[in-house]
Amino acid sequence: MAAPSVFYLIPGLGADERVFQFLRLPGTTHVLRWLPPQTPTEPLPHYAARLAGAVPAGQPCWLVGVSFGGVLALEIAQLRPLARIVLISSFAHPRELPWLGRLARATGLYRLLPPQLLPHLPGLASWFFGVKTTRDRQLLHQILRDTDPHFTRWALARLLQWPGRPDSPTIRIHGTDDRLLPHGAAHSQYRLPGGHLIIISRAAEISRILDQLALEAERVA
Repeated sequence: MAAPSVFYLIPGLGADERVFQFLRLPGTTHVLRWLPPQTPTEPLPHYAARLAGAVPAGQPCWLVGVSFGGVLALEIAQLRPLARIVLISSFAHPRELPWLGRLARATGLYRLLPPQLLPHLPGLASWFFGVKTTRDRQLLHQILRDTDPHFTRWALARLLQWPGRPDSPTIRIHGTDDRLLPHGAAHSQYRLPGGHLIIISRAAEISRILDQLALEAERVA
């Protein structure tokens, strides 16, 4: 009999375990909490290696990353070859960034963006993240208010400088109306109605997809 599935969940930039509260997954789940960067320029592979310390090297598991968490899932998987990767509302290569992201990457304009901006513009934040219900808006604004601006500045720089892992085998789930990463749906096996925060708004469907993936993996094992 196959061992129960183990899921390691990695939230998006500045987010935490609250984005996963509506998931219902089989087996065991662990949320990988963000660590403070050791320096303002700590390289992403170095940071990923520290985060990977919570994932046993010989353990078959699922790395489920949301947005920036998907980038970390791809980096951690370089050190944990038994891990299967699921990207939710994320990307695998800089060419998937929208034009504004590619411009910021090329010019370094992201350095001028105040990381405290979005919490003070709740209407704009709701539009960008595609949240529509009162519950989802309240959760988004709580998370944005709690975000450490120093971490946000570090993570945004690492994300925009990331060279990508386009050849890593992944399962991808993306919202068809994602305004932050609009090109992701074209590269995804599962396309769900919704914006960037489908991990909240489509948690039931995502739970079913992950459950089915785990069952199929058990049959193969």
